[in-house]
Amino acid sequence: MELRKLIKKKRIQIDEPLNYKFSVKGKGENNKVRNTKVISMASVSGGGKTTITNALRNRLKNAEALFFDNYDFKGAPENLVRWVEEGPDYNQWNLDPLLADMKSLQEQEYPPEYILLDYPFSYLHDQLKSLIDLSFYIETPLDIAMARRLIRDYSDAASFEIHNDLNNYLKYGRIAYVEMENTIKQNADYIVDGALPVSEVVEVVLLKLKNTKRPNGNHLV
Repeated sequence: MELRKLIKKKRIQIDEPLNYKFSVKGKGENNKVRNTKVISMASVSGGGKTTITNALRNRLKNAEALFFDNYDFKGAPENLVRWVEEGPDYNQWNLDPLLADMKSLQEQEYPPEYILLDYPFSYLHDQLKSLIDLSFYIETPLDIAMARRLIRDYSDAASFEIHNDLNNYLKYGRIAYVEMENTIKQNADYIVDGALPVSEVVEVVLLKLKNTKRPNGNHLV
């Protein structure tokens, strides 16, 4: 079925861009040498960013993916709840290992056309903001995100472990989820409904990539 018909029929929800950054000098500018497009995906834990990133990698031609959770960053706060309560400083993370891997991919003899980042900060980190061409936030209702996370992390767990996790979420962890909803979401270029099936979210993202131009006039897809 034609994508536009699918969108109309399924009422795929995607908001208008909150910050259209391609006309701003510097966004993705460092990627022009190799013409690699850097796309970031953010969501709360259990929101679907890793699943969507992997699905996009399978759909896009010549794409590589890098995952924030695979790195140990110097400067990362030991207590995320306290970090949020004290006023989060996203530059506290030293993203050098991630930047090194991005540079390595772009300097290959045949670099990827796309680098997909499973990455939680959108444009809020100074080390990376000028390298991102487009940022998506997957807006997943917190109850769905929690259910997905429990299924993912506690498939063989005892009931008391699940109880303890839920108790910690209510007492402490929820503040970090709310911070992402209030800050990261507002900083993204596009917000996509994370309650939709993965295939439909991917189609929405691909459509936005196709319809978005870089400063040189070229489309991202």
